Amino acid sequence: MKNVLFFAGLLLFSIQAFSQQFEISGIVTQNGKPLKDASVYVQSTGSGTFTNELGAYSLELEEGIYTIVFSYGNQKTKKVVLNQDLVLNMELAGAEESLEEVFLSAVRVNAQSPITYSNLTNEEIADRNLGQDIPVLMNYMPNVVTTTDAGAGVGYTGLRVRGSDATRVNVTINGIPYNDAESQGSFWVNLGDFASSVQNLQLQRGVGTSTNGAGAFGASLNILTDSYKEEAQAELANSIGSYNTFKHTMKFSTGLMNDHWEFAGRASKIRSDGYIDRASSDLKSYFLQGTYVDDHTLVKALTFGGKERTYQAWYGIDQETLETDRTFNPAGIYTDENGNVKFYDNQTDNYQQDHYQLLWNQEYNENWSSNIAFHYTIGRGYYEEYQEDETLSDFGMQPFDSNGETIETSDLVVRSWLDNDFYGTVFSMNYQDTNWDVTLGGGWNKYEGDHFGEVIYSRFAHNNDPYDPYYFNTADKTDFNIYGKANFAITEKLAGYADLQLRTVTYQTDGIVDDGSQFLNDDHFSFFNPKAGLTYEIRQDSQLYASYARAHREPSRNDYENGDPEPEELNDFELGWRWKNENFQLNSNLYFMDYQNQLVLTGGIDDEGAFIRQNSGNSYRLGLEVDAMFRLSEKFSIRPNIALSRNKNVDFVSTFNGELVNYGDTNISFSPEIVAGNMLEYRPVQNLELKLLSKYVGEQFMSNTEAEASKLDAYFTSDFNVQYTLQKPWIFREVVLTGLVNNIFNKKYVSNGYYYTYNVPNTDFPSGEETFEGAGYYPQATTNFLLGLNLKF
Repeated sequence: MKNVLFFAGLLLFSIQAFSQQFEISGIVTQNGKPLKDASVYVQSTGSGTFTNELGAYSLELEEGIYTIVFSYGNQKTKKVVLNQDLVLNMELAGAEESLEEVFLSAVRVNAQSPITYSNLTNEEIADRNLGQDIPVLMNYMPNVVTTTDAGAGVGYTGLRVRGSDATRVNVTINGIPYNDAESQGSFWVNLGDFASSVQNLQLQRGVGTSTNGAGAFGASLNILTDSYKEEAQAELANSIGSYNTFKHTMKFSTGLMNDHWEFAGRASKIRSDGYIDRASSDLKSYFLQGTYVDDHTLVKALTFGGKERTYQAWYGIDQETLETDRTFNPAGIYTDENGNVKFYDNQTDNYQQDHYQLLWNQEYNENWSSNIAFHYTIGRGYYEEYQEDETLSDFGMQPFDSNGETIETSDLVVRSWLDNDFYGTVFSMNYQDTNWDVTLGGGWNKYEGDHFGEVIYSRFAHNNDPYDPYYFNTADKTDFNIYGKANFAITEKLAGYADLQLRTVTYQTDGIVDDGSQFLNDDHFSFFNPKAGLTYEIRQDSQLYASYARAHREPSRNDYENGDPEPEELNDFELGWRWKNENFQLNSNLYFMDYQNQLVLTGGIDDEGAFIRQNSGNSYRLGLEVDAMFRLSEKFSIRPNIALSRNKNVDFVSTFNGELVNYGDTNISFSPEIVAGNMLEYRPVQNLELKLLSKYVGEQFMSNTEAEASKLDAYFTSDFNVQYTLQKPWIFREVVLTGLVNNIFNKKYVSNGYYYTYNVPNTDFPSGEETFEGAGYYPQATTNFLLGLNLKF
């Protein structure tokens, strides 16, 4: 109640302190075309905005003299005297290259490239940045499906793009690989509140352009962290909400000192009980950077990371429990010596990850520039589990006699550890002139990881020596790639794109895994990944593009543990059309993704909650994606998107009742045929934004056999977002009040789950076994809310 009164009191005080502002607005263009997502900000303070789909922007400022910066890779500045409302249009063609954006020039694309992509700016992120993870904030992007284990967007979250899971989405932060080298997944829980340090992100659907780290089979997500600020500033952001959720964030920047040096940082804490029982999250994170900048040099040293403690929520629940007690969490359940059912209070996942990056961009003249980065990531942590009536010998413990009885089993508490290091370098050289934009680059990355387990408690048996692991195995992975790519003018209206990458991977393991078996692996892969495309300018506001890309991908650690996998191959064909005018924008594309040996999700999960995959032979994804923006008036706009797809395994074969069964052409698991979203935005008065966001995900199967028990029902949800901004009330530069109501129609839905089969003896079947099937579900939260207050100094 005190928090609510504090928010209400500060709101009333701030409204009273509100003062009149002048508006500066206009259109930003490049070669005469409206430019979306261009940065427009005040040089002295760093505060600003981004252009919308029509290239339009607006800023509210007090009377005074300002230098306005317009930036989108290229950069221009304009000094203005503001004593009345002002219209200022800006053309960025031929402008100076922005050193900040060049860090991602090797992995990002623009409207002149034949690549399917969407951008998300920090302004769009800030509208809903109240503690939920980055995948949840990306939920309304085209052909994206998100989920969360705890049900409310805090803790373990994930996303799928075009039906491909997170292990197939290549993530880079400032051009440096983020995906875990072994599992290939991206664990956002280790970077709590990272969205508060993101300047913008780009999601490339399909293979995309050459990038660093694991190959992209569904999408590439390229993240740029905060830019440096010209003037000193600070922020205090707090939010509270359902399920005892809160977020506290502190940010600061010294501004440029001596015109060259800036230091900035962030500290955050997020806490939530979760929608699912006991699915709590305790996330602490930080971000620090030092910057040196002059006219042609930008050097940044960054460190960021987080420490997470989450109660496990990856077990899911069965159909009966879903209908009777959908928030039930079976994690940690056990029966004590008196027959009472209890839950182990430390059934938790604990992990800390720290990242270090050194980035250097150098401009040599108007044509040549280079980037080089060095990085190091250290991670260490464990998950702890209570296990009932386990065989002692499986954990390296000896049976013992008690009162004349041999004791061979006991209740145990075990910790499964991961201790790893990841380090390397990425680099590129770029040449640009009127007709050519050429980049040569590459990367070398090394992963070293130790996996081991400890028994920290046993009810009946004597423990082994402290810290004596009952299993231990090591993993080493080396990833090297070189590439060359170019955008070039063929005629005045036709541009070409070519991209060639050579990638080599070595993956070696040695030792014992948790089931006591040897895990030995020594694989070497060499992949050649060519890409090419054309972009044709039909007229000034309309473009047509086509591209082809070939990609390869090595199996993950989980694939090796659950079978004998083969590397995957993909041929990706894209055909798109972009159309943009003052009040309307349309992006549409057809895609055909032809896989050989695709590793598809079987629907099952392993002991750590990781999804099990298997090679499916030939398979494909064929789809149409459309996203648009309609500006109906200065106050009202609509931004719909829809993806229609057909995702098929060709002549899929699997076992059932002990026999091989050819299921024919089946749907690829977790691949809905319809994914749609929409955003209704209304600005009734100055500084007030109202948004209604909706998402529809069609039915999908959790198995590749289209088993009825594996079907997830379609769902439609809506969120309501409101934001009010006060310019320079009292002592603050800006005060932003935000409200978010998720799932406003109280829909009970499931966005994720798993499917499994098990065999029991039955002589009526030729194999002597009968197969039974089951499913687990991860229910998502019903109506819930978050309220935020951001004080900017």
